[in-house]
Amino acid sequence: MPGAGSRIAAVAGARPDRIVRNAELAASLGVSAEWIERRTGIRERRFAGPEESVPKMAANAAGKALSAAGLTPADVDLVVLATCSMPSSMPGGAASVAALLGIGGTAAFDVNAACAGFCYGLGIADGLVRAGTSRCALVVGAERMTDWVDPADVNTAPIFADGAGAAVVVPAPETGIHPVVWGGDGNRASLITIPDRHGHVMMQGQPVYRWATTELVAVAEEACARSGRRPADLKGLVTHQANLRLLELLASRLGAVNAAVARDVVEAGNTSAASVPLALSRLVAQGDLQPGDPVLLLGFGAGLSYAGQVIHCP
Repeated sequence: MPGAGSRIAAVAGARPDRIVRNAELAASLGVSAEWIERRTGIRERRFAGPEESVPKMAANAAGKALSAAGLTPADVDLVVLATCSMPSSMPGGAASVAALLGIGGTAAFDVNAACAGFCYGLGIADGLVRAGTSRCALVVGAERMTDWVDPADVNTAPIFADGAGAAVVVPAPETGIHPVVWGGDGNRASLITIPDRHGHVMMQGQPVYRWATTELVAVAEEACARSGRRPADLKGLVTHQANLRLLELLASRLGAVNAAVARDVVEAGNTSAASVPLALSRLVAQGDLQPGDPVLLLGFGAGLSYAGQVIHCP
């Protein structure tokens, strides 16, 4: 019935096979492996191979999520792909994801809100499911950030990585995805850019760090308030996996003292729109979260865009 709630039925991730540790990058960048870890918190990350395209990784994660939810591709009527790293601006990748899953004739579109993309997509899917427009939505964050990184740039090469994470959104009698708090600051859009169609990611790390650790605390608090909870009530905190120091400072300033804090960045790097679902799926797989637990998701990045919502763990 339109107007009822929605929930995440399952979440899953797909990580590329190739593991790249700090020592592999350090020599070419003129730094040490310890320097990379001290600066970013990252010890290793995954790089996609030639056959691991954005749509293929997305379909892999989506298939796992559907299986975990006890559903099949035939049940899906909406595919939302959050990505900023497709090789070209047209066509989008969502229709290819649907085709790889064997889904024909379904609604499929891309969302580009960079690292906030998955949370944007989840907010959209929640609204469409509650409205009765969709009965089963796939929301996928998938990125090949290594295609857009200068391997000689010490500011970005150790940080960005590849992967995909997916969630299945279905109707529910009660609210399982609370209202999204989202927005952007276009006046600071120049802080994270790809200057041209064939260029590399350029990032001014310190201003972004200050923005994320100050202004986004209020966004997280508002997302909690819209769910009727305080930060101390959270059982999980899954922020965009940008930098270990950044996410731990956010957790401290938010006061999420009872929450399992996602630290997927240590082993996965920054996977942009894929980072939130990948980090959530790891917490679920490790048993750090239980079904029904309130979890804050918070994505933020280029734009500067941000989005966050409290969900109940599948």
